[in-house]
Amino acid sequence: MSMVQFRCCLAALFFVVATTGQESSGQTQIPQPDPPFKGEVGETLSDSTASYPQPLRAREGSPNVLIILLDDVGFGMCSPFGGSVQTPNLQQLADNGLTYTRFHTTALCSPTRAALLAGRNHHSVGTGVIIEMGTGFPGYTGIIPESTALIPELLRGNGYATSMFGKWHNTPEPDISPAGPFDRWPTGLGFEYFYGFNQGEAHQFYPTLYRNTTWVSPPKTPEEGYHLTEDLTDEAIKWINNVRAANPDKPWFTYFSTGAVHAPHHVPKDWQGRHKGKFDHGWDREREIVHQRQLDMGVIPPGTKLTPRPTEIPSWDSQTDQQRTVYLRLMENYADFMAHTDFHVGRLIDSLEKSGELENTLVLYIVGDNGASAEGGLEGTFSELASLLGIQLGLESTVNRLDEIGGPTSEPHVPVGWAWAMDSPFQWTKQVASHFGGTRNPMVVHWPKGIQSKGEQRTQFHHVIDVVPTILEACKIPEPKTVNGIDQQPIEGVSMLYSFDDQASEGTRQTQYFEMFCNRAIYHDGWIACSHFGVPWDTNSRTGDFLNAKWELYNIEDDFSQAVNLVEEHPQKLKELQDLFTEEALKYQVFPLDPRFAERFDPKLRVGGTPPTSWKYYGNDVAMPDPIGPQIFPRGHKITARIQVPENGAEGVITCAGGFSAGWALYIQDSKPNFRYSCFDIANVNIPGTIPVGTGEVTVATEFTPNGSKEGGGTLELFVNGKPVGKGELPRSLFRHGLEPFEVGRDSITPVDPAYADRGKFEFTGTIDEVQFQLTE
Repeated sequence: MSMVQFRCCLAALFFVVATTGQESSGQTQIPQPDPPFKGEVGETLSDSTASYPQPLRAREGSPNVLIILLDDVGFGMCSPFGGSVQTPNLQQLADNGLTYTRFHTTALCSPTRAALLAGRNHHSVGTGVIIEMGTGFPGYTGIIPESTALIPELLRGNGYATSMFGKWHNTPEPDISPAGPFDRWPTGLGFEYFYGFNQGEAHQFYPTLYRNTTWVSPPKTPEEGYHLTEDLTDEAIKWINNVRAANPDKPWFTYFSTGAVHAPHHVPKDWQGRHKGKFDHGWDREREIVHQRQLDMGVIPPGTKLTPRPTEIPSWDSQTDQQRTVYLRLMENYADFMAHTDFHVGRLIDSLEKSGELENTLVLYIVGDNGASAEGGLEGTFSELASLLGIQLGLESTVNRLDEIGGPTSEPHVPVGWAWAMDSPFQWTKQVASHFGGTRNPMVVHWPKGIQSKGEQRTQFHHVIDVVPTILEACKIPEPKTVNGIDQQPIEGVSMLYSFDDQASEGTRQTQYFEMFCNRAIYHDGWIACSHFGVPWDTNSRTGDFLNAKWELYNIEDDFSQAVNLVEEHPQKLKELQDLFTEEALKYQVFPLDPRFAERFDPKLRVGGTPPTSWKYYGNDVAMPDPIGPQIFPRGHKITARIQVPENGAEGVITCAGGFSAGWALYIQDSKPNFRYSCFDIANVNIPGTIPVGTGEVTVATEFTPNGSKEGGGTLELFVNGKPVGKGELPRSLFRHGLEPFEVGRDSITPVDPAYADRGKFEFTGTIDEVQFQLTE
């Protein structure tokens, strides 16, 4: 072999798998190909030239990108858009940036978030509904396809650091477990760092938190001043500062997605009461006040009409004094929550300004992932989780606990009337994709280095899928053709960058469909046709023939609020738009339309093959989300725990699921077994064991026999070593128990049974050999 041949062979052997040290050239393939080794490899070091691989760098001058997404905020809630809740930090961004008043979401959480990050319609990315309602149809699985890579993956592949803080809600429900897979968690979809929660909502004082893919406890307790929004802000500021300290030139992308102001509406004590008396006039008058303010401020065009109250929503004047007292307290608390959120978002923005980062940071601040939520029911609720499960607790549950509203022992939600008021001047609320009350959310764009215009309004019609192409154009990054070896579906959004410095420019989005729970709409060239089905506070079932639901027609170039139905005057236009909806629905995987609601929460819909009928766990340290654990209630079942009790006895939780408002727990206290079922204070049951469990190898078991009632009630018996030691009746049971996990060996967050509330996690002090769950029907 010649020396030349030898050197070529060595060069091949020592080929370094690395990225280029030059700027990203905006490849349409991500990750970009490995570069060749540019040095020279000789026989010895003296006749060789090193070429150490350098990290990929973004284009010089590339902006940082910050997406801020709030939750369940209506168009008419915040002060920059005419609302009564003062949000000075949002206002400051608006004054120095741009406000978009014809920007749209999908009308629901997971779908908006998937569409936002993918730049494609929510059905195109398998997210036609929230992930907890996923079904086995392409548009509804909750599984974001590999062929629709998200914006963090694209930016990371072009030299950006990427992070996400807060609400994710886009991992398929079966994957939210210690077994994963983790490829559709934030860290598997392009985010290098994640701190937040992976479900639809979080208790703001007792959240189920993850750092990357590991479940972690909050850094302090509510008594020590903990609140999730503050924690998320602290973490985001720290991450950005550390990135900049480590690499002064590397741009970053941060997705800051608060759990606020989604229910439960939790507010620190020192923020409570700031809106007392501000809404005493009621929800009908509030809409009138906000509508007039919007006209005066120019948020809405002159002549915009205030849409009337739907017949399904009662008037404020028809409410009793007791009802008004409760409803005002719930609304004041909701407003306090929004003000508190604005303060902490302001802290994040202030930190960027102090560090000099704000000047070249493209901030896209979307004020809500849908309209205000009507899921609290006509009377509001002390426990929003109960409402979502189809249980309306009634006024009594709230009126007796007014002082607790907003605090850690509450899970409050406003009544429908206030949600509707927060969506002024539009019809309807969250979930209702047919009308702007569900889909019209304000957006503020702020980028001092990239936008000359300041304090101006933009009225071009745009949709959340337009954010990704806007970011790519601003960062001078082309749309990729392949990502991780997978050919990509075309991005379906259009860039909004053209409008940044051209207020009068013609909008580039001509067509957009909307669909959620059979609420349908189609926008095209200034017209919108829509069909409304059901009411969003009916969380138990949706009845009726949605295919025969009436269609409406609006010319929104002249009618900003969808107030003048032109269906009688333009029947041919309606027909054209209905046909266009069908065409778009076929193109984007919208079919089959599915009117079910609560039924789709059943985890069996998201299990391939035959659903399991038994589950077995080992050891004292098991934890996973409730829907991933054993699915036992309201079905007949047995729980059998084989434990080792030392000579001096043992106590603690053997196994449990849920928390203080809803859940079940099997535990030992004072040497005796106990079973507790908590159900929102309306069906709480304690079943104590009558004899001690003894020592050594012990079997503690329960058996639940349903009584066939629609409430899921039945008889539960308690056994020790096969002998009956206790029995009780459960008047009702639930197929889900809220936000807290299923566990073996402890009760980590809030106690299912107040009997051990002072014992912390109440970890089992013996050894758990095995816990088995077996369905009996």
